[in-house]
Amino acid sequence: MRRTRIWIVAAGVSLAGACGGSPSAPSGGDATITITATGPNPAEVRIAAGGRVTFTNSDVRVHAVSSDPIQVHTDCPAINDVGTLNPGQSRSTGALTVARVCGFHDHNNELDPTFKGRIIVQ
Repeated sequence: MRRTRIWIVAAGVSLAGACGGSPSAPSGGDATITITATGPNPAEVRIAAGGRVTFTNSDVRVHAVSSDPIQVHTDCPAINDVGTLNPGQSRSTGALTVARVCGFHDHNNELDPTFKGRIIVQ
């Protein structure tokens, strides 16, 4: 009986560590963000380190996905792999390998807060 209790406690600790202790933590390494006329949907995603985010342009306008900060795009350079998306196009970021918060924006609408978002790499 005692072995069962120890095993259950150990399994609970292991699961909390694997999931980041959060119910919104990712189960896999990838996520998808759809760009619409009203901005990115969702505007924030969580991915595991090493994962990628695919951006899909469902708007009728061209969008250009870039890493923050505006103009220099240096915080998370892997986001810059997405680049310009014509309507209907999809493209993925490079692998996001460092646990951190990566801001992104639409370079074509860089001053419009509607077209900004975050990728949380865990």
